[in-house]
Amino acid sequence: MKIQDVIKGKGGDSVVTITPDAAVRDLVALLAEHNIGAVIVSTDGTSVEGIVSERDVVRRLRDRDDVLEAQVGEIMTSRVRTCEPQHDLDELMALMTEHRIRHVPVVADGTLVGVVSIGDVVKSRITQLTFERDQLDSYVHQT
Repeated sequence: MKIQDVIKGKGGDSVVTITPDAAVRDLVALLAEHNIGAVIVSTDGTSVEGIVSERDVVRRLRDRDDVLEAQVGEIMTSRVRTCEPQHDLDELMALMTEHRIRHVPVVADGTLVGVVSIGDVVKSRITQLTFERDQLDSYVHQT
């Protein structure tokens, strides 16, 4: 299975982004509004300058009480692991496991085209395994 298949299966191609100069308070509102765990940081909505997650906010709360007033660029992860739509899902799973990351931006020709979360990967894998099980069950009961 390819990453582009996972993106198609999500039923929408919009990607939630936030600018690096936005307040963390706005980020938290965005996360809650869209019921997501991470947002891509992008000045223009198509480039990937960083990624920021709920965990980034929580980790910074320990060190600074005023984190909600800080800018997203101050708490984001700027070294972002990305993937391309034509990559195999197995490659993405290995990347996520190796680097202990839960959200990976999908980039095609330098342009942000989607985000795949660990939940998306698990859902796709379960769907694939269910299909294979049903095929085997059908085969076994035909003979």
